Amino acid sequence: MRPGARIRAAIEVLEDIAVNHRPASTALADWGRSHRFAGSGDRTAIGTIVFDALRNRNSFAWKMRTDAPRALALAAAGEALGLSLEDLQRNADGSEYSIAPLSDEEVEGLNRAVSDEVPLEVAGDLPEWLAASFEKTFGARAGEEGRGLSQRAPIDLRVNALKATREKVLKAFEKFAAVPTALSPLGVRIPPPKGAAKSPNVEADTAHGKGWFEVQDEGSQLAALIAGAGPREQVLDFCAGAGGKTLAMAAGMQNTGQIYAYDSSRSQLRPIFERLKRAGVRNVQVMEAGDEEMLANLAGRFDLVLVDAPCTGSGTWRRRPDAKWRLKPEALELRIAEQRAALASAAPSVKPGGRLVYVTCSVLDEENGGQVAAFLAEHPEFSLSPVGEHWVARIGGACPVSADGATETMLLTPASHGTDGFFIAVLKRQVD
Repeated sequence: MRPGARIRAAIEVLEDIAVNHRPASTALADWGRSHRFAGSGDRTAIGTIVFDALRNRNSFAWKMRTDAPRALALAAAGEALGLSLEDLQRNADGSEYSIAPLSDEEVEGLNRAVSDEVPLEVAGDLPEWLAASFEKTFGARAGEEGRGLSQRAPIDLRVNALKATREKVLKAFEKFAAVPTALSPLGVRIPPPKGAAKSPNVEADTAHGKGWFEVQDEGSQLAALIAGAGPREQVLDFCAGAGGKTLAMAAGMQNTGQIYAYDSSRSQLRPIFERLKRAGVRNVQVMEAGDEEMLANLAGRFDLVLVDAPCTGSGTWRRRPDAKWRLKPEALELRIAEQRAALASAAPSVKPGGRLVYVTCSVLDEENGGQVAAFLAEHPEFSLSPVGEHWVARIGGACPVSADGATETMLLTPASHGTDGFFIAVLKRQVD
C-alpha cells in the first residue's frame, strides 16, 4: 500500500474508534480481517499512525484546530511514516485509494508548533478531567510527565535468574540493539521502533521458550525487587493475575520458601500455570480463584503480602494510549473502591513484623498516596517503611527521587525514570 492508502486506512480505524468507542486493538484487528490484501508491513504502519494519533490526540487537535480523525491521522503520519510535509502533499492526490488533497488550513496546522501557553490537557495530552489530578501529583512538572506517557514505549525483558544471565539475554537480542536497563539489575531493554518499523515478537524467540526471560516493564521489575521476597520466606501474591511478579519473586527466592498466588478472577489467573513451568519455578502454590475461606485460614502467616492492586492503568498509557481517552470518572471511583477492599482483605494475612507492599501501575494520587493514607488511618497496626531503605537493601546504589516528591513511597514514571508509571509503598506490621 502507498502512503496515501495507509493514511486513509488509519482514518477509517480512527473513525471506528470514535464512533463505536472500541479499543484500538480491536478496531485495527477488524480492519485487517476485512482488508486481507494488506500485508503485515501495511498493518504495522496503519497501527503506528493510529496509536501515535491517540498518544498525542489533544496536542494534535490543538495544532490542527480539530480532533477529526483525518486531522489526527495527518498530524501523526509524518513521523509514523517518515514523510515530510511535501511528501504528504504529494501522496494526498485524491486518487481512488488515497486521500483528498490537503487544504490550506491543514497545511497551516501541520506547520503549527504547540505553544508554551496551552492548557495542561494539551501540553500533557491528558483527559481534561484529569488535569487537576496531574497537577496535584506532579506540580509544575505535570505537562512534562503527561508527555512522557505519550511517547512510544520500549520492550523490557526481565532475566529469569533461575535459568539465564543478563549477558545471555543481551546476546540473544543484540540483533535488536538490546541494552541493559538503567535501574533494574535484571532488565534488558529493546528500544522502541522508529517510524513505521515493527517491534520484534520476542516471545516467539527460542530464548523465551527456554524460560530465559519474561516480558516485564522495568518499573514492574523494580516493584518486585523492592518487595524483597527472600529465600525461605512465606509470601502471598494477593492480586497475582497472570503471575508476572510471582515469577520475579520466585526467582529472587531461589525457588525456596513458598509463594501463594491468589486472584479473585479465574481468567486472569489461568496463564500462570504455563509461565511457571517454562520459568522452572517450583515454590509457587496457585490458589483457587476467589477462595476466601483458604485466605482466612492463612491469616497472620506471611512475611510478605504483595497487593498489585487493580487500577486505572494510567501508568501504561504509552502502551495503551486509547485507554486514557476511554477512562471515565466513574471507572476511577470503582478502582478506588476495589483497591480499598483489596488492602483490607490482604492485611490480616501479614504476620507481626511482616510487610504489606502496595503497588499500582497508576500515576494518580487518588489510587496511590491517597489510598495509603486512608489505609493507615484505619489500620494503626501498620506504618510506612521508607522505600529508599528497601531500594538500597534489595537493588543497591542511591534510590532515585520519587516523581511526586514523596520521601517514603516511590512513584516511577516514563519522564522521570524511563519506566512505565508504577507506585510502590511498603507498610510494616508492628510486632504484637
